[in-house]
Amino acid sequence: MSGTETLLPYLKNKKNGEEPTIIVDCREANTATKIVKGLIERGAAVKTEALEKGDYILSDQCAVERKTVHDFVYTLTRRYLFEQLFRLKGAYPKALILLEGYLPIIYKFSHIQPAAIWGAMFNLAKNGIAIVNTASQKETVDFLYVAARQEQVVEKRTPTVHPFKRTDTIADAQVFFVASLPNVGHEKATAILRSYQTPLNALINVDDWAKTVHGLGPVISNKVKEVLNTPYKE
Repeated sequence: MSGTETLLPYLKNKKNGEEPTIIVDCREANTATKIVKGLIERGAAVKTEALEKGDYILSDQCAVERKTVHDFVYTLTRRYLFEQLFRLKGAYPKALILLEGYLPIIYKFSHIQPAAIWGAMFNLAKNGIAIVNTASQKETVDFLYVAARQEQVVEKRTPTVHPFKRTDTIADAQVFFVASLPNVGHEKATAILRSYQTPLNALINVDDWAKTVHGLGPVISNKVKEVLNTPYKE
């Protein structure tokens, strides 16, 4: 705790006029608007950037990957989640995953055993990746705000975006490119590339996404078309 053996510095209510700055991944900001709004209402300054890894940067040492409990269970069948988190920890020593939602719901899933979920969580914990569970977006806002204040106001750290070592294959780069489109993400990007083979072919046929790719509706394709067809303005 940076030289202190008590929690008193963390529990003080007085803000001393200092408010944290939280860097939010632009894709996360598009899909978690209530969290961004909540952070701003709490007094945090929110900056959005296209982050390579992580959803929220709280300091030069702390980054947060946010998953709903449902998303976490689904991604357990995809190895990339662990690779993503281990790379995040390589750049941010205090990397953590925030699980949002009612955790006991894992016993209601029929396609995966609860033991596998607990095992995955233990695997992350033993590799130094902390796990925080919040019950709602409001609790997520409260946690992120308090954690950012501890890092920046108490610990005097600055939120910093660290570069990642480039080990991407062409396939990784293709997925990253398509996933960066509004409301697409890694899983949908992979499905799009499986259907259309190349990013260029996918963009040319964006009008057909809803017909050919499971889970993609007109809302997503229309948003992507808006980004692709709107003239750039400073």
